[in-house]
Amino acid sequence: MLPVLLDLKFIKIYTFGIFLALGFLWSTFVLWRNIRLTSYKEEEVFDGLFVGMAGGLLFGRLVYVILNFKDFGFNLLKFLLINGYPGISIFGSMIGFIGATLIFFSVRKIKFLVIIDYFMTSLFIGLVFGKLGSFFSGSEVGSKTNFILKTKYLGFDGWRHLTPFYEAVLFMLASLLMQKLLMEIRKGKLSSGFIFYLSIGYFSLVYFVFDRMKINHLYLSGYSFNWLLSAILLLTIGVYFIYYFRSHIINFFKLYGQKVVKGVHFKSKTETSKGERKKS
Repeated sequence: MLPVLLDLKFIKIYTFGIFLALGFLWSTFVLWRNIRLTSYKEEEVFDGLFVGMAGGLLFGRLVYVILNFKDFGFNLLKFLLINGYPGISIFGSMIGFIGATLIFFSVRKIKFLVIIDYFMTSLFIGLVFGKLGSFFSGSEVGSKTNFILKTKYLGFDGWRHLTPFYEAVLFMLASLLMQKLLMEIRKGKLSSGFIFYLSIGYFSLVYFVFDRMKINHLYLSGYSFNWLLSAILLLTIGVYFIYYFRSHIINFFKLYGQKVVKGVHFKSKTETSKGERKKS
């Protein structure tokens, strides 16, 4: 693990910071490219992005401070000095981002469920870089394991899970899936909001599965806050998503099921014709 990528004596370049910068650049580029396909004003959408990021940062920090109130108390300086007293709740940031963008786009008379789908691919790209940064910097540590895939973290004993790396891989797959589904929405095959609800469910599922493979949890009444909230969101969004988008889910599996069947049928037909030519 490499917390500091480069130490120039007068300034330190942190590994996690580099990955965050790369994630921001790549995710905003993808968002810009997707927005160009629409009639929305680019500057208005990016204003919404920055408002959402500010809301996510503030609310994520607030949730972290509340859950660690014994360490912060009512000391405003500790709340503001993230470098000196680090910590942000990722679920708090997600809620803050959604809330801030919802308010912003509502004021601008832009339908939230229509525009927010265009953010989801970029969101997962940002998460990929964030998780890779956490892994290589050693800021997010997995629990102990004897599994074949394991690593050692600086300052921690024993072999441990590559938890943030696993999450990065899953979030990368999610970014590819959401981009594919965005094109389906643009073709009118799926309803607006489909990607948004699916993304929340996917994100919650990943955290529900991997939270037990981490250390340094945020706790609420003796339970891991991330695990508890991901379970609640997964159950709530899952029921709502399946009920509200049931026809689209059926059509989605039919569409891609037919493509798979056609592909297999074409391959078998090609192999059969080759075999017949060899015999003749």
